[in-house]
Amino acid sequence: MNSTIGVDKCLSFINAELHPGLAPHDLGRRFTAVTISRQAGSGGHDLAARLSELLQTQEPQPSWPWTVFDRDLVEKALEDHNLPKRLARFLPEDHVSEITDTMDELFGLHPPSWVLIRQTSETILRLAKVGHVILIGRGANVVTSRFPEVFHVRLVGSLAQRVKRLQIRNHLSRDAALKLAEREDLARQRYLKQFFSKSIDDPLLYHLVINTDVLSIEDAAKLIALEMSPKAAVT
Repeated sequence: MNSTIGVDKCLSFINAELHPGLAPHDLGRRFTAVTISRQAGSGGHDLAARLSELLQTQEPQPSWPWTVFDRDLVEKALEDHNLPKRLARFLPEDHVSEITDTMDELFGLHPPSWVLIRQTSETILRLAKVGHVILIGRGANVVTSRFPEVFHVRLVGSLAQRVKRLQIRNHLSRDAALKLAEREDLARQRYLKQFFSKSIDDPLLYHLVINTDVLSIEDAAKLIALEMSPKAAVT
C-alpha cells in the first residue's frame, strides 16, 4: 500500500473517530463501507486509492475521511488487542503453514492462527460499523456479510494482464511476476477456504465482480462510487 494512504489517511481517520458529531451514518447512504477482494495484479490498491477520493467528493463538509485499510489492518488488530506488532508476520494473507503454526504455538512463539484471525475479524467489524472505510482482503467481505451497509467488490483479470501490472508495479521480471501472481492467488484462496469455509471465486459473495482487463481502474472506481452515492440510496 502507498505509505501516504496507509499512514496519513489512517491518522486522519483515527482523529475523526474521536469526534462523534461527524458520524457517517447520518448522511443517508445505503452503503457506508466497501470490501475489495482481488486477484493478484488486478489493481486492488490503485482502485481503493481512487475510490476513496471519489467517495470523499460526495461527502458534505466537514466529513470523516474515507480510509483504506490493508496490511495496516493487521497492525491495527494487534494494537486493538494489545498484542506486540512482531506478531504481524504470523498473519500474512497466505498464512503460515499448518505445521509451522502448530510448532510455533507449542513453543509459545505466538497465539494460534485462529485467535489472530478472530481478532482481525473483530477489528474489521468495528471499522465497518464506524463506516467510511475501504477494507482490502482478509476475508472482509465474509466477515461483514451480514451488514447491509457494506458494499462488496471482486476484481479479476486475465493472468497475462495481471502479470504485466505486477511487473510494472513491483519492478519484476515476467517469470518473477508470474510466480508472484500464482502464489498470491493460491494463498488468498486458501485463506478464505481454511478460515471461513468459502470459495473466493463465488460470485454470490459480491455486489460487483469487475474485470479490470476491460474496465479501467478509473471507470471501475466511478462505477462503485455511483452505486454508493447518496442519490442511489433513494432511487
